[in-house]
Amino acid sequence: MSEYAVGLVGTGRNPDDPGPEGFGMAYRHADAYGAIEGCEVVACADIVRENAEAFAGEYGIDDHVYEDHEALLAEAAPDVVSICVPPAAHAEIAIDCARHPAVRAIHCEKPMALTWGGAREMAMAAWRHDTGLTFNHQRRFGRPFRAAKELLDSGAIGDLERVAFAANNVYDYGSHSIDLCGYFVDETPAEWVLGGIDYREEDVYFGTHNENQAILQWEYENGVRGLGATGPGEGLVGAHHRLVGSAGEIEVGPHDADAALRVRRDGEGWEAIDTGGEDMHGPGYIDRAIRDVVAAIGSDRESELRARNALNATEIIFGCWESSRRRGRVEFPLAIDDNPLEAMVEAGDLQPAPPEEDEQFTEDVS
Repeated sequence: MSEYAVGLVGTGRNPDDPGPEGFGMAYRHADAYGAIEGCEVVACADIVRENAEAFAGEYGIDDHVYEDHEALLAEAAPDVVSICVPPAAHAEIAIDCARHPAVRAIHCEKPMALTWGGAREMAMAAWRHDTGLTFNHQRRFGRPFRAAKELLDSGAIGDLERVAFAANNVYDYGSHSIDLCGYFVDETPAEWVLGGIDYREEDVYFGTHNENQAILQWEYENGVRGLGATGPGEGLVGAHHRLVGSAGEIEVGPHDADAALRVRRDGEGWEAIDTGGEDMHGPGYIDRAIRDVVAAIGSDRESELRARNALNATEIIFGCWESSRRRGRVEFPLAIDDNPLEAMVEAGDLQPAPPEEDEQFTEDVS
């Protein structure tokens, strides 16, 4: 008998045909659980029965196929649940899972939730019921990012003064990017954020709006400053992440070089760092993330992907959009419940035009 029975909510379509409506991330989660001794995928649910049945056939769980998560919880009573549905449904499902007495851990796809209020509520529900809640910010486990943190901690660039990222948006892809900024500053919460956005052409991933361009700055409680640039402004940072210290710089994924990681110590040129062939996306990052989640169950430590860390990043995301709505700096803790970008679109304050039909979806979530 397996130690942990695993249920997947939101199987999605064929993972070999990704797009802005879904990636079939449950397949990647299931493969990761299957590689861990003591874990067994026992049930799945998807509102599209055909998708759930295809997933069940792939993993040999034909006796436990459901169209909603409530039935899965009631009949299969899994120890671990992976939530792979669009962000708008994350909070409701996570809260229901946290309340179920059998569930010990919930691993949810990013971003946390559609709203800041939803993100807080799901974290609170997990805390109240002593249920592990983690989010799939798996890039933390990639060698370029780990090695960058090792360099930083060794004093290679002196004291950290600024973290910066470039991405195509702050919510979908940027959820990873801002979470990694938190990783580099040892999970220190931010004190404030100032952001401006442009949203002229509709950009919807998994049912949720994303700005076309943003510029944001923030400050952590330890005094380290943050800088982010998205969309056409990515060149302002010039790298996936840049760490600026008192005695040098580290770049992860520099835009003008083939190296996945490089360091420039004071008075020296750039030095490329070997990352074992790993880049910003993998391979193997989801496997490592889920292994960390499972290892934390019943142990004295929390997973690196814990809700508290995700909340720190999510507060900056919604804080950036709230800053644009207010046209001013936003102090934390963030005192809103909604999603400011969605609210501005619904109110007609932002009126993005339909996207061009020939635009291709190129997001890489591995």
